[in-house]
Amino acid sequence: MTQKVAVLGTGKIGEALLSGMIRAGWAPADLLVTARRPERAKELQERHGVTPVTNAEAAKSADTLILTVKPQDMGTLLDELAPHVPADRLVISGAAGIPTSFFEERLAQNTPVVRVMTNTPALVDEAMSVISAGSHATAEHLAHAEEIFGAVGKTLRVPESQQDACTALSGSGPAYFFYLVEAMTDAGILLGLPRDKAHDLIVQSAIGAAVMLRDSGEHPVKLRENVTSPAGTTINAIRELENHGVRAALIAALEAARDRSRELASGNS
Repeated sequence: MTQKVAVLGTGKIGEALLSGMIRAGWAPADLLVTARRPERAKELQERHGVTPVTNAEAAKSADTLILTVKPQDMGTLLDELAPHVPADRLVISGAAGIPTSFFEERLAQNTPVVRVMTNTPALVDEAMSVISAGSHATAEHLAHAEEIFGAVGKTLRVPESQQDACTALSGSGPAYFFYLVEAMTDAGILLGLPRDKAHDLIVQSAIGAAVMLRDSGEHPVKLRENVTSPAGTTINAIRELENHGVRAALIAALEAARDRSRELASGNS
């Protein structure tokens, strides 16, 4: 791992990626960071031993540039980078909704671009990162992106046309589970449990259910049926969820997230 990698606009996800890469074997000396605030750059240097640089310096000296700024700031960043990025640099975008063509049109001709949608469980090395190649990215570029993001979780290659759907499912996905836990905690309080006990019950149930989904190989319908006894408590709860249209609401919510991702791609802020 002798290539230099620069993370530009290093927020929480960017820092999680840095720390994961270091644990996976990257030398801190080969990792460069940029940050909007000098004190943030100094904090990253002191915490991880990485080297703070300017955006222009990163573009000139790093072999791979990982752009983690907000989608609305990406155009400004590319205007700053464009004069300094040689065509052989690998550019990885972590910005939701922005297609690889947006970068290819603003950087040197034939610049390889890889689009990645990761999510906040990167903070605990349980991310789901979805990877797509731009017009000039090779299998080697994709493998390099997988190596980087594999340091903080799982990776999956998809055609870029599926990125908006993946953003809706896994990019925003953790928020849906947090929302569900919040609602179930409130229900537990309504049923007479202290908040802390309701929280512990739900979180462990969620962890256990997730591990079963991952490791059992069973379809979720089968796993649900295993809990659903005839005329029992669970089937009564499921009936109420269906009566209130929870399944339809989830589908509509995911469609709305996908549509918003498409709006971001078209430049609608």
